[in-house]
Amino acid sequence: MKKILIVHTALAGALVFSAGGTSVFAHDEIGGGVEKGDNLAGVELAVPLIEGSKNTGNLQEVAAVPLKEIREGIKNSTGDVYAHKGFAYLGTHRANGGGGGVRIFDMKDPSNPVEVAAFAEIEGTWQEKVIVKSVNTKHFKGDLAAVSVQKMDQKDPNAQGGFVLYDVTNPHEPKKLGFWESSSSGARGTHELYLTVQGDNVYVLTADCYADYYSHGEKMDVSIVDVSNPDNPATIYQFNPRDYIPEVSDENYDGYNWTDEEGIKRVAFAHSVKTDETGKTAFLSYWDLGTIMLDISDAKNPVYLGRTDFANNVQGAAHSMDLAKGGTILVETREIFGPTREGFESAYGYTMIYDIKDKSKPNLLSSFRTDFTETIPNGATVHDPKVHGNTLYLSHYSGGVRTVDITDPSAPKQTGMYIPSKSNIWGVFVDRNYVLASDIGSGLKVLQKSGGSSSQGLTE
Repeated sequence: MKKILIVHTALAGALVFSAGGTSVFAHDEIGGGVEKGDNLAGVELAVPLIEGSKNTGNLQEVAAVPLKEIREGIKNSTGDVYAHKGFAYLGTHRANGGGGGVRIFDMKDPSNPVEVAAFAEIEGTWQEKVIVKSVNTKHFKGDLAAVSVQKMDQKDPNAQGGFVLYDVTNPHEPKKLGFWESSSSGARGTHELYLTVQGDNVYVLTADCYADYYSHGEKMDVSIVDVSNPDNPATIYQFNPRDYIPEVSDENYDGYNWTDEEGIKRVAFAHSVKTDETGKTAFLSYWDLGTIMLDISDAKNPVYLGRTDFANNVQGAAHSMDLAKGGTILVETREIFGPTREGFESAYGYTMIYDIKDKSKPNLLSSFRTDFTETIPNGATVHDPKVHGNTLYLSHYSGGVRTVDITDPSAPKQTGMYIPSKSNIWGVFVDRNYVLASDIGSGLKVLQKSGGSSSQGLTE
């Protein structure tokens, strides 16, 4: 019988890791941290597990499917998850040599997902992020997948990072189209990306972590690539924060290390990118520079709109974002594994919610922290957000999946949670009447609402 962790408020204080380890700053590659998620793999929580039940709060697990072995004896771990037209797309992580590509699952029966294809399984790389959109240009009509490609060995001069494009109009038979190389030597390639459509134009926005730093400013972390002809992707723009943000210059920023206007030493690099539904406003999650907003109506000539900011004692770490209330509310998740840093508040990463009706002056409405903030070392940080209606879904590594009511964005309330045994939830995606979660160690999880409630998170 599978064991599912059910946590009640009374147990929260008892949650600890059975495995030790020092705190690290997630994603602080240059500062010496580990790849996020790696330090949680295989860790068991020393807390009673309830036999025979798959209900946690208002989410019920209806399926849990491991990835197939596409190479004999090699088990790939999962990255992010996306869904399109009744199929789930799972990227893969870097464990066991990478090369796991993207896996496609037929979701006709959500209780029985069937893996039907694998693609982009490129040796020496890993494919964390995948976005799929229906596009119609003079060069291509159908369903287009953009997949991030990161190097396993960044010191290998022959390794290629960037992103690859596939025709997945028939998800059972993906067909390779073009490849875009992120050519900054020493950097990992494209960590996260987003595929967006503006009428007849199709663009991929890239977050190439540390490209600016490793290239000494010759290449930027964020590029806009025209993929209207997916066989021939072409870079049309690179974002340089020094050109737009008064607080950033060559004197106080080297592409990674940044000294802010208060003299506080911080870290700033592009971690992820996304647009609104129109494809005309871009959101760049830029770690301690916050979430940077650009008008990309003219994708070759973006206009800077504004950015979120942090109090002097708050570690930044703007990791990813999503929008609510018709794009007037910004949900920003901050990934911090190392809660203790001299001069800053002691806190794992949590969620911040902003009113962005005036993007030049984002207004912080509230922050949301789970009740596990100090009780699951190295697993208490939030990861990715997804908004569906008035519900915010958060992936939380060993903290599982959380549902949060944001009907009133100034007073978010936790309404449910799902924490499987050995939980290491990377991504979450809402599709039709179910929720998909990617668990780094154990594959695809499918959740459906089941009623009930759970303990409230802490808000401020």
